[in-house]
Amino acid sequence: MNAKLGWGLAALAVALGYWFFGWRGVALAASGMVFWLLLQFSRTMRVMRTAAGSPIGRVPSAVMLHARLQVGMPLMKILLLTRSLGQKLADEPETFRWTDGAGDSVTVLLQDGRCSGWTLTRAGDAATGAATQVPADPAAPPPAA
Repeated sequence: MNAKLGWGLAALAVALGYWFFGWRGVALAASGMVFWLLLQFSRTMRVMRTAAGSPIGRVPSAVMLHARLQVGMPLMKILLLTRSLGQKLADEPETFRWTDGAGDSVTVLLQDGRCSGWTLTRAGDAATGAATQVPADPAAPPPAA
């Protein structure tokens, strides 16, 4: 959800609560916002607990991760896909790598906490330097493999 939309809905809920029910309506709107924030916090903790139980930067299949990634996907969804924290390679742009048991790896670039592109490097292609790269432009078609 867009943050501006969320804050706008929260302000609207407080205003409507006050308009129709006075201060009791404001209290009801505030309790609804706190409940929503607790749901988001609980979801984040569940994802982090799952990721903490796995080795850093490891996935069962890098090729399957490559197939399921999408431009614009938030980091939280990437962590749900990988079930592990990525190995951090760089700070700017944020770059993380996940590797599978066969040596294949996926390097993900993040801009503002969202996937802006990724590269799949196969273990056999590492010697030749070939890699499958996805552009940062969501309108551009994916490259031919």
